[in-house]
Amino acid sequence: MEELLEQARKTAEEAEVFAVWAEETDAVFETNRLKQVQTRESSGRALRLIKNGRIGFSASNRINGTNELVEMALEMAPMGAEARFQFPSANSFPGVEVYDRAIENVTEEQMVELGQSLIDAVRKHSPDVICQGSVSKNTVRVEIMNSNGGRAAYRKSVYGFGIEGLLVRGTDMLFVGDAESSCHPLKDSRRVAEATIQQLEWARETAPALDGQLPVIFTPNGVAGALVAPLALAINGKVVYQGASPLGHRMGEKVLDAGISIWDDATVDYRPGSRLCDDEGIPSRRTPLIDRGVVANFIYDLQTAGLCGSNSTGNASRGLANLPGPSLSTVLIGTGDATFEDMLAGIKEGLVVEQLMGASQGNVLGGDFSGNVLLGYMVKDGRIIGRVKDTMVSGNVYEALKEGVVIGREAKWVGGRLSVPHIMCPRLAVSTRR
Repeated sequence: MEELLEQARKTAEEAEVFAVWAEETDAVFETNRLKQVQTRESSGRALRLIKNGRIGFSASNRINGTNELVEMALEMAPMGAEARFQFPSANSFPGVEVYDRAIENVTEEQMVELGQSLIDAVRKHSPDVICQGSVSKNTVRVEIMNSNGGRAAYRKSVYGFGIEGLLVRGTDMLFVGDAESSCHPLKDSRRVAEATIQQLEWARETAPALDGQLPVIFTPNGVAGALVAPLALAINGKVVYQGASPLGHRMGEKVLDAGISIWDDATVDYRPGSRLCDDEGIPSRRTPLIDRGVVANFIYDLQTAGLCGSNSTGNASRGLANLPGPSLSTVLIGTGDATFEDMLAGIKEGLVVEQLMGASQGNVLGGDFSGNVLLGYMVKDGRIIGRVKDTMVSGNVYEALKEGVVIGREAKWVGGRLSVPHIMCPRLAVSTRR
């Protein structure tokens, strides 16, 4: 890396080297049994430089090829975007724990045992379920250095597993499943098994058709699948700069219910989305995005921050072959006071959404969501009475979360990167194809 940086400095005003080394092992299951275990290793370097005020970029997974990387980046620079930033100088970083050495001792046999025990637990409850899933462990080492003295390096471990179950009843197909991930090795599959079994229990009966403007409870998985994407786009600095964000000119304004607060926080220990710095070497931090319903911040990398006349929020993310862009890291949605049972008790007729299919259809930038309920349940007089079929729910996130929202008191990690409670919207459009 030092040699590559030194070569680039000879011909460019500024330069940065980004390097990644990764190893991943996956145990994959299909039709209730192990299909394969495979391990992949990868590494590579990316060079970003500023030449005559413009950005040049190149990347390679070859060990050698220093001169070629510099030459390719220089060739790209005249066609690159105008640089609106300088690379950071030396920084101090927060103490964020994202690596557990114990992951090195996890064997393939233990991974297979964990995955098979999860499948066996679900099939013990429902022998006709056809399951697929995976157990994976990853270790990543990231190193960044630039010509202004900036330097950062860290290791991360990620361990995760999940299950997807299919239950066929004649022409009817029921999909269930759940997952869990952490920077620690995970040894117990009971929580995921119990969540999947609960889905099967609630879906045992088929509920009658639902239509109208009804209260809808989104489970944590449902919130992640339906409500988060429009908000994530709206607070992205690149979208704000392009003028496409509905929140771009509403900084400091109340746009959601006062009970809703959302943070981006890459400093949460042992979460897969956390890290001590972003992919440009900017220290990680806790950034309020929505504070009691009020727009508090947008997320930026160096370039979008420069374009918007702001500062990087430490949210640069990149693949080896891509320039950095702003992206959420570890996201937390604040909890409220209601239990799930409290929410159910207040509903005469309504819907619980666990999974939506095609929720990103429509004007997502405008906050719209609309999708078929892949897994959801009808609520009648405060009680779940069965699974809904051929049902669609639609709305606009800014209207749905504007007022009267009920927030759950307990949060669940979804995908290891999003901590979210149940959220009940008082009125959403629900329809059933007859």
